Amino acid sequence: MTPVVNCNIINFPNGGNEMVVKNEDGSYTILINAKLSDRGRIEAYEHALKHIENEDFEKTNVQEIESAAH
Repeated sequence: MTPVVNCNIINFPNGGNEMVVKNEDGSYTILINAKLSDRGRIEAYEHALKHIENEDFEKTNVQEIESAAH
C-alpha cells in the first residue's frame, strides 16, 4: 500500500535539509528546508521518501537507518 505523504517547504531555523514526521493516521509529513536550491529540495524529498519506503520509523538504530538511506 502506498502511504499518504504531505510535503511542506519551510525555513528551518537551525539548518538541516529535511524532516519526516509519521502522523497519527499513518500518513507522513515531509518538511523541506526552503533555503535549499531546487535540486537540493528534490534530493531532500527523495531522501525522506527512502526513509518512508524502508519503514525506518519502526527501527531504532539511527546509524543503520542513515547508512541504508545513502
